[in-house]
This record gives sequence, structure tokens and C-alpha cells, in this order.
Amino acid sequence: MNKFVLNYKSERELYMAYMPFVKQGGLFIKTAEQLDLDAPVQLSITLPGELEPVALEASVCWVNPYGAQNGTDPGVGVAFVNDEHNVRNQIESKLGRMLNSKDPTYTM
Repeated sequence: MNKFVLNYKSERELYMAYMPFVKQGGLFIKTAEQLDLDAPVQLSITLPGELEPVALEASVCWVNPYGAQNGTDPGVGVAFVNDEHNVRNQIESKLGRMLNSKDPTYTM
């Protein structure tokens, strides 16, 4: 299983990676690793202002290969699978009004 350590230092950085259109919540991870759709991943996420990371299981739901769509960053979108720590709710609380922003993100 692939593991990713994600340390978000600012709400802006988190906003860029968050995928609110994924029903159970998800994040885009910049990576050159080639992962298949539905591949399981283990995440260690530290949200802005937090000291301790939260472990979370996820699965790949979006693949952006190297060289795709106008030079956008390669990476994968992951959907949260077991969100027992309510990471999605924590993210949405931290982002607040930013969720309604029209500013581009890594996926939209």
C-alpha cells in the first residue's frame, strides 16, 4: 500500500488540494508515482494549526498523469475511506468561506 505524509501549513494550501465534490471527502496529492484507480493509500495528514497528524485510509479516485491537460501537476486524487476522525469535517471547518471561492484548485 502506498503511503503519503501530507503537512498542510496554510488554509490556502489545503484549499488547493481539497476535493469537495468527492462525497466522502478527498484530497489531490502531487506525485510522480503511477497509481491505478481504486488503489488503496494510507495518509498521514497534518492540518493547518494542528500539531499531530491524523492517519486515514483512502483510495485513488482521480489520476492526473505527467504531461496531461495544459501542463497541470501530475498526481492523484484520493477519496477518504475510513474517516473515523472526521477529517472531512475538520477540513471544511478550517476552509469555511473559502469553499465557495471561484479560485482554481489543483483539480478544478
